[in-house]
Amino acid sequence: MTGRLLSNNKHKLLHSEFCGMSFSTPLVLLSGCVGFGEEYTRIQGFSNRDVGAVCLKGTTGQARLGNAPHRVYETPDGMLNAIGLQNPGVDHVVNKILPELDFNETRFIANVSGSTIEEYIEVTRKFDDSPIDAIEINISCPNVKEGGVAFGNDPDMSARVVAACRAVTDKPLITKLSPNQTDIGENARRCIDAGSDAFAVINTLMGMAIDIEERVPVIGNNQGGLSGPAIKPVALLKVHQVYQVCRDHNIPIIGQGGITTAADALEFLIAGASAVGIGTALFYDPLVCHKINQGIINYMNRHQITTLAELVGTLRLNTATPSCSS
Repeated sequence: MTGRLLSNNKHKLLHSEFCGMSFSTPLVLLSGCVGFGEEYTRIQGFSNRDVGAVCLKGTTGQARLGNAPHRVYETPDGMLNAIGLQNPGVDHVVNKILPELDFNETRFIANVSGSTIEEYIEVTRKFDDSPIDAIEINISCPNVKEGGVAFGNDPDMSARVVAACRAVTDKPLITKLSPNQTDIGENARRCIDAGSDAFAVINTLMGMAIDIEERVPVIGNNQGGLSGPAIKPVALLKVHQVYQVCRDHNIPIIGQGGITTAADALEFLIAGASAVGIGTALFYDPLVCHKINQGIINYMNRHQITTLAELVGTLRLNTATPSCSS
């Protein structure tokens, strides 16, 4: 691959450790946005040096065809998707796809999905016996009719899934949390107790679009996951809330939701994320990662920050009490 690369000295500024993994930059390509790690390599000018990790597409025990179309719809400042976990099944991913990936270039994270706890166990166990670097547990997918959100919105079920996966792997476990729940902090606390090593915050918000002429939902699944800049304020708040639970346990967070610029990424780092996920932005700017990295470096130099860890969780909350005036 060709393209502009950040210099070694600049990359040292962006280097970080995440659950014992060495990330060359804080950027993580999010699940579902780059297929199974091979799609983005087709983009001329893209460099693996610009990303710390790649999260593979959601994988289930057996192959899935996914939902009926339409499955993607553009919304103001965002995108609705209801792919429905289309994937070739865990055996194909482990035996056919993983051997084709270059684990010397970047870290690869599997995304485990399922309709039952037994399926989560089966898929996790098979990834455990593979070269994958870490495992993300997807308990918060809003566009499948079973599993997914049903697990992620119930702290008891979330903890059960995490504990079940923890029992069959020693690899780092990253739990992907849903924003569509009452108390994301309590859910995070339960997942930590169950054995989660890290969190991805947040998954997509539930959303809908309607064809007013036909008076039917545009998305074939009726509802889908909303991503993109429209959800960024919600994602930032959720990262901050989860960080309050994680900071005393040394549990890192991948902050995600509408990140398109270096300023966006910096907000998430300041709110408490140790890494930041890039998703919807890749669809219209596949080379956005280089720009974000360069912007983070410029900020660090301007503020004389030498490591990303110095920036994580440095949010200073306002303390002034509002006053009433006539």
